[in-house]
Amino acid sequence: MPFITVGAENSAPIDLYYEDHGAGQPVVLIHGFPFNTATWEKQVGALLAAGYRTIAYDRRGFGNSSQPAAGYDYDTFAADLDVLMTELDLRDAVLVGHSMGTGEVVRYISTYGSSRVNRAVLLSPLEPFLLKTSDNPEGVDRSLFDGFQQAIIADRFAYLTTFCDAFFNYQDNKGKMVSEEAYRAHWNIGARASGIGTLQSVDAWLTDFRADLPRIDVPTLIVQGDQDKVLPFAVTGQRLQPMLPNSRLITLQGAPHGIPWTHADDVNRAILEFAATPATARA
Repeated sequence: MPFITVGAENSAPIDLYYEDHGAGQPVVLIHGFPFNTATWEKQVGALLAAGYRTIAYDRRGFGNSSQPAAGYDYDTFAADLDVLMTELDLRDAVLVGHSMGTGEVVRYISTYGSSRVNRAVLLSPLEPFLLKTSDNPEGVDRSLFDGFQQAIIADRFAYLTTFCDAFFNYQDNKGKMVSEEAYRAHWNIGARASGIGTLQSVDAWLTDFRADLPRIDVPTLIVQGDQDKVLPFAVTGQRLQPMLPNSRLITLQGAPHGIPWTHADDVNRAILEFAATPATARA
């Protein structure tokens, strides 16, 4: 199992697990909360078949990566991604983030630039800014996120059930877009995550990305379901697209938050068409 060391906690290294398959232009897949690389199963096969090199890694605290007690913020997450990009010497890369993973994409390009990046894909995005404040009245009340953290502290595994219900819009899509077995698999993946990382990641969701957005200088594709119950479309993707002039928004009608699984064909088609578009046509 390949790992890259991104830091240390006391006597132990902080290692990120990653998978690196195929050849060609690299596509880096950054998973959502609270899952890991396994949730990209339906994208990896399609990308490999289309001739792309696919690199997927587990965020610190999740999957097979180390589970430190700190570093669950987007400056650290972006620094971790930078180590991966540098160590693997990735160039002309397509960065694809889902949900929480979109934060790494945006903060990485904002902080480290786009010299290694060709374009970006944001699936069910977190941006621009979730928290309701005096200058962000479209946001969500802090009390909702406090409730998430209280639920995680009280019973993280019960919270995971609630989260997976919302992730898939399970009552509407059970047996249609998602099987009971796929639901259980996602729950089991989430249960493997660090309890501390799961809790502290909620604070990271409240990151204000508005200052990062003007620094995104690569073509960007946004794909989101209009029935997203985790990151409501009106608060996220719908607001985000006008803030990124060199972007395109694809709205999936009736789709939930977990579109890499429930709407894999639509997502894969959108990524592959976007990745194959000549740069002159995208400018």
